[in-house]
Amino acid sequence: MTTINMAVLPKNRADRLRWAVVDSLVIARRDLTHWIRRPTQVVGGMLFPAFSILLFGYVFGSSIIIPGGGDYREFLMPGLFGQTMMFGIGQTMTAVTTDADRGVTDRFRSLPMSKTAVVAGRSIADIANSSLDLLILMACGLIVGWTWHGSFGAALAGAGLLLLLRFGVIWVGIYIGLVLPSPESVSSAWMLLFPFTMIANTFVLPSSMPDWLRVLAEWNPLSATVGATRELFGNPGVAGDSWVSQHYLLMAVVWPVLLVAIFLPLSIRRYRRLSN
Repeated sequence: MTTINMAVLPKNRADRLRWAVVDSLVIARRDLTHWIRRPTQVVGGMLFPAFSILLFGYVFGSSIIIPGGGDYREFLMPGLFGQTMMFGIGQTMTAVTTDADRGVTDRFRSLPMSKTAVVAGRSIADIANSSLDLLILMACGLIVGWTWHGSFGAALAGAGLLLLLRFGVIWVGIYIGLVLPSPESVSSAWMLLFPFTMIANTFVLPSSMPDWLRVLAEWNPLSATVGATRELFGNPGVAGDSWVSQHYLLMAVVWPVLLVAIFLPLSIRRYRRLSN
């Protein structure tokens, strides 16, 4: 049973907020240190988007025509940026379930730490790691011929939307990771989530899909972010006739905010009840 010395807990709201921020940064530094000491994990996570650039950009890309014209690799890269942000949910789920399985989470709970620090620290570490992933992938894109054609500010806004999507799915991953019984069960959960990363406008436009699949693809949060970043980067990618595809910029903000609003409180609630 978890026992906390109540005498050391801060008494007022300002001290509790400062306590939560400091503890969150400590947890984030601990998680980032793990990635620095195990760079193979970061490299492994970049292999799939790198292979996708080669496979779709140079093998399949030559046979794919973009409606309205344009280079396929410029169409492809924003899709791969968005998909990489979505794939990060697997890393989050694995890290959370591994800590719980090894008793690290119970150890944190036995310390006089803020109740939100462990999950908040995880989100800070994951968004820092994903920012590095995005920088590396953009550099790869520049090498194969991708670039942005709008202003530098619009390009920064596009990168911001990609990280906003990642921040939203981080909290989905934290919650699922706290619910899963073991690291081995992550692969099963990932198989259920995998279609959400593929049924989107990543590699082809939804207009080329059957009607029922087109609707799913257009309402996918990933499609909203990818469509919005294509617009901000000035890359090819014709928006469809549906309401959602005409408002990808709006939905690229709405979907991640909605995910955070739902899964952040669920994650904190789940963490607080782990020992019950």
